Amino acid sequence: MASAADLLRIENLDVSFSVFGDRLRVVKEANLRILPGKVTALVGESGSGKSVISQSVMGILPNPARASGRILFTDPLDGSTTDILSLPRDSEEMRDLRGKRMATIFQEPMTSLSPLHTVGNQISEALLIHTEIDKQEAREKTEEMLGLVGFTNPHRTYDMYPFELSGGMRQRAMIAMALICKPALLIADEPTTALDVTIQAQILELLRDLQAKLGMAMLLITHDLGIVANMADEVVVIYHGEIMEAGPVEAIFRNPQHPYLKALMAAVPHFDMKPGERLKALRDVPVNLETLVGKKKPLQAEAPGTLLSVANLSKTYKTRKRSLLGKQEAAIVHAVDDVSFDIRRGECLGLVGESGCGKTTLSKILMRAVTPDSGAVVFNDGKDVIDVLSVRGEALQDMRTKIQMVFQDPVSSLSPRMTVRNILSEPLEIHDRGDSDERKRKVEGLMAAIGLDKRYLSRYPHSFSGGQRQRIGIARALALGPKLVILDEPVSALDVSVQAQILNLLKDLQKELGLTYLFISHNLAVVDYMADRIAVMCKGRIVEIAPREIILRDPVHPYTKSLLAAVPFPDLDRPLDFKALRENGAADKQNWGATFTAEHDDASELAYADLGDGHLVRARKGADARELR
Repeated sequence: MASAADLLRIENLDVSFSVFGDRLRVVKEANLRILPGKVTALVGESGSGKSVISQSVMGILPNPARASGRILFTDPLDGSTTDILSLPRDSEEMRDLRGKRMATIFQEPMTSLSPLHTVGNQISEALLIHTEIDKQEAREKTEEMLGLVGFTNPHRTYDMYPFELSGGMRQRAMIAMALICKPALLIADEPTTALDVTIQAQILELLRDLQAKLGMAMLLITHDLGIVANMADEVVVIYHGEIMEAGPVEAIFRNPQHPYLKALMAAVPHFDMKPGERLKALRDVPVNLETLVGKKKPLQAEAPGTLLSVANLSKTYKTRKRSLLGKQEAAIVHAVDDVSFDIRRGECLGLVGESGCGKTTLSKILMRAVTPDSGAVVFNDGKDVIDVLSVRGEALQDMRTKIQMVFQDPVSSLSPRMTVRNILSEPLEIHDRGDSDERKRKVEGLMAAIGLDKRYLSRYPHSFSGGQRQRIGIARALALGPKLVILDEPVSALDVSVQAQILNLLKDLQKELGLTYLFISHNLAVVDYMADRIAVMCKGRIVEIAPREIILRDPVHPYTKSLLAAVPFPDLDRPLDFKALRENGAADKQNWGATFTAEHDDASELAYADLGDGHLVRARKGADARELR
């Protein structure tokens, strides 16, 4: 029987899948426990078996799976113990446990919520299934829960559809759905992976507060050791389906024993890294840059100066709102608002900010995928000076070879109908580079440069892991020998060990090929590792720009300070200050003070104040350096 102290006890859990007539073991003799009212973090890489364990607990394993062992759930309401694995998954007893006494928050809130039903309908459905209350009472309880998870107008939110909510708000709706029946156990499967740092901090605080209010236990599945340090009471480390190390969070962080856990900690970028220090990837990727045709010397040594100059870029969108009288009213959204910056040859400029601040819109303008309302972009590679926004015809085609992009999602950015050979040779064919033999050599050279065997050229993207697909995306961007590569959240969909591989690869490519990067991310620790200078963007405007070592150690703008305060450190001695985060409200200009805001949001009242050493901050005209600091 389960110990009286355990809410959930997993004993010798073994899960296997049928693959081509054979059995593939994905969880191997796993043992762990979850204590009442405590947070147990399950930590490991993608594919290590974390989600399979959570599916076993909830009784939702797919049909090809076979599970053995015991999963003992002791209900604190009546003290009864149930072996979940012994119950048929569609039995009345299992359905009563699932949703009512145990609940799950899934990783991707957009695909987990039905687009055909309102948020309120989906949340109240659990109440109507598991309790004997009428629809009106269910609505009242649902609106109460929506208020509890942070919606300012629960009555209005009840009747909204998921597509009307931001990513963070959708995740809050998922949390409300999971908690509406006040379960004893909440399983949170990567609940903040797709969210930026400030929204992530809000969700973590929300989960912690609700856990204390409702007295529930939590199984937190994550690969982010910063979240573990701030949330967990106990930690379980899993690798290839086997539990490697388990214990209290203090013991795990202060005295890790297993080499895998030590390697996982070394793969995480953090703000205390020394200049030139490399991340230690769990598995090194052998790369061969010598195979790339037309390898160049570093451009910094050849021709220092500005590669791309952006001046006063603006882009607005009109959205339609329905007024109380039923009339359509046009609202103007400033996606990019008077943005100016330079990118020097051979450097990496980091661009950070919350989701929706305009980072991706800006990158699309630079790629000529979006036309701005005003502004200028000049590209100068030392030979040609190109007006990016006005170039046409063959000149535009030529310019596209000099600026390439690596996209955020390595799955949707590669065509599922094309082999890797076709994906990598397509840019060469479009721009008429070489004959078939030359293209073949170039493609094989690109594969070697990103650490993939040329035998994989006939495979399709679905047969690769997320990290391998991202490497293919990087190789495609390098095929034409670009001078500038725009990296739009290139590692946000990857776990820490694969992230370390990709970041090290990008650094090596930059050094050997003399590349220049615009690195867009909301992960400040990643930007700290990659960038030479960092620009901070808020609501379409760049509010602060400075060399990396200055802006992350001595930020001036309140928004930059709030962003940095929201980063969870994998360090028990540096916990998140949730109270300060709540009071600051990163993007809320009311908290910035008169020095950094303008009356009626008039941009003409603001200007960049020069604090020296390339440190610029957007503030009121006439504000001196002492006042700003």
